[in-house]
Amino acid sequence: MTGTPFTATTLGSARIGPNRQLKRAVESYWAGRTDQTQLRALAADLRRAALRSLRAAGLDSIPVNTFSFYDQMLDTAALLGALPPRVADIDDELDRYFAAARGTGKVAPLEMTKWFDTNYHYLVPEISASTTFALHPGKILDELAEAVSLDIPARPVVIGPITFLLLSKGIDGTTPVERLHELIPLYRTLLSTLREAGAEWVQIDEPALVTDLHADPAGLATQVYGDLAAGTDRPAILVASYFGDLGDALPALAATDIEALAVDLVRGSADAVAAVPTLRSKLLVAGVVDGRNIWRNDLSASLATLATLLGSAASVAVSTSCSTLHVPHGLGSESRLDDTLRSWLAFGEEKVAEVVTLATALRDGRDAVGDALDDCARSLAARRSDPRVHDDAVRRHVAAAVAEGITRGPAAQRRATQDDRLGLPVVPATTIGSYPQTSAIRRARAALRADEIGVDEYERQMRDEVASVIALQEDLGLDVLVHGEPERNDMVQYFAEQLDGFFATENGWVQSYGTRCVRPPILYGDVRRRYPMTVTWIDYAQSLTDRPVKGMLTGPVTILAWSFVRDDQPLSDSANQIAVAIRDETVDLEDAGVGIIQVDEPALRELLPLRSEDQAAYLRWAVDAFRLSTSGVADATQIHTHLCYSEFGAVIGAISDLDADVTSIEAARSHMEVLDDLNAIGYANSVGPGVYDIHSPRVPEVGEIVASLRAALDAVPAQRLWINPDCGLKTRSAEEVEASLRNLVTAAHIVRAEL
Repeated sequence: MTGTPFTATTLGSARIGPNRQLKRAVESYWAGRTDQTQLRALAADLRRAALRSLRAAGLDSIPVNTFSFYDQMLDTAALLGALPPRVADIDDELDRYFAAARGTGKVAPLEMTKWFDTNYHYLVPEISASTTFALHPGKILDELAEAVSLDIPARPVVIGPITFLLLSKGIDGTTPVERLHELIPLYRTLLSTLREAGAEWVQIDEPALVTDLHADPAGLATQVYGDLAAGTDRPAILVASYFGDLGDALPALAATDIEALAVDLVRGSADAVAAVPTLRSKLLVAGVVDGRNIWRNDLSASLATLATLLGSAASVAVSTSCSTLHVPHGLGSESRLDDTLRSWLAFGEEKVAEVVTLATALRDGRDAVGDALDDCARSLAARRSDPRVHDDAVRRHVAAAVAEGITRGPAAQRRATQDDRLGLPVVPATTIGSYPQTSAIRRARAALRADEIGVDEYERQMRDEVASVIALQEDLGLDVLVHGEPERNDMVQYFAEQLDGFFATENGWVQSYGTRCVRPPILYGDVRRRYPMTVTWIDYAQSLTDRPVKGMLTGPVTILAWSFVRDDQPLSDSANQIAVAIRDETVDLEDAGVGIIQVDEPALRELLPLRSEDQAAYLRWAVDAFRLSTSGVADATQIHTHLCYSEFGAVIGAISDLDADVTSIEAARSHMEVLDDLNAIGYANSVGPGVYDIHSPRVPEVGEIVASLRAALDAVPAQRLWINPDCGLKTRSAEEVEASLRNLVTAAHIVRAEL
């Protein structure tokens, strides 16, 4: 099978809708306010609108089956009949799918972790010896038929068997990738089925091939795509890689009979591609437009890259480097951007336009897009010379803070001093930080944005929320309290709005997981703290109680990871600038009498390079940035941190090197496995393993939490153990939170009595 070459495409696109319509529809269905017919109708409307938009923009090959009600890895598990057995008794297909995603009162959800080094989270399929794979292609066939009916040049997209198995979790000793031979026949059947349904091309995503997840990715590529490409009753195959260089898997894939290969030329090397002679018989889909960041493409530089590849392949198509799932829909809804900053940016719609511009230039010559090239050059020059981008005073302040050092006193000495100051019981009970963002909080924030209330009235209402949360925690019997963060729209955006060098968007929403969407701020220049950001709120909360209230800050690596970051200096430089701003805040909190300060780093693993040879350097500067942010306070001030959403094994040593006095860590979905990893590296500070999963609506029973605590005590001495939920409680209902925390405190008392 030889597919007709195309010239302009993207590897995938956002699915939540330009105004988060899918989020609202799914949550309405979960709440019972709408039915499944209404949900599916809205989803179809969103898909059709997206297909028409991409076609109108000028793409001549358009991905389908990139839509998802929750997650693409979960979709693939459903496609392959690999949903966990515990949801099998749920008759309705969609409800069974959602049960695997978020659990029910009786069913635990699948684990969730980061999609490579992005801020998207995927659900981790579970593969056991009893897993029987079977093809269920209804979704992909329906979405292909939908596109064909609209006369769209549709290219179905599916996650490849290598990536699916390497990212899955083995149960009961199973190594998922050893089941690869069982999936190849299913993919062959899928390909022929899609051919019969009208697909000329099929895109098979294999981003795992750019990682070190397997010792021989080239061998896996040869095995799978040598077999799949050998069939004749199939569409043309495009194997898509992204997030890095393919390494040895590149010539291995090129040596098979696949028709096309997509490569990431933002994070990968054009020279490596040009050096593979067997690509000369294939379509090369060149990912020169960054699908993950929001900076305008340097069109002239991209054209130069494309020109070097013209002789390396039978034909070259222009594409985004990966799906635009990771960037906002478009700039059109951003009314507060100044014209200069706007000219530096490209969201999803603008990236598609850049792809089309480059493809036009490749086909018709530079003169065909001369105005676009000139406009781009002016924008890039303006960005380089803008005084907001480089601030010498900021750089001097950072250098002075680094010179002061990043080391506190010995951990045991700090613990003794802090125990004397705080007087906490054994196995103290606390929460991670945020409490539910109630409808009253959201209404007040909306009223403030609409100028229906002033700042004074908004802050009065938020103080009432703080008082309510403090009273609740005292009633529940928690030992260390938080103020609940009602005034914070997001744990990163809140700080970005108060720091020079950042811009917070109005509608720059991207999907984090399921229906959870975030607005990553844009880090465009040098970072300066203008004034204390949290002290007034924590000071007020502390005035309401005799129990310690934690100061709550977001760490430099997480602010960096959950922002769209500048690409004109090393990440480590930006991390240090943010770290010094957070350091200044910790000093002010300590001066205000705050005895416990939590600096959250849930994204520590997220930025970990995908190749092991690059990881040590990243971990050095990431750890140093955290310690720079927390080493300005005295030993008697207890520093907490929090980590979540991750497989922690690769960064377990770095977690210890952070040298936080207390580390709370997501552990419920993985059944406390992380504690064994911490013990293996001799971790000696205090730890709070999460004893229940806040991403599920179910309320954990007392016995369940007690069992988790007992398991934790097998790994951690009681003197170093805390009890807390997995993560913040922002997305849960007030009723769920109160019931869950009452059970948590009851469990803590039971275990203390046993001790």
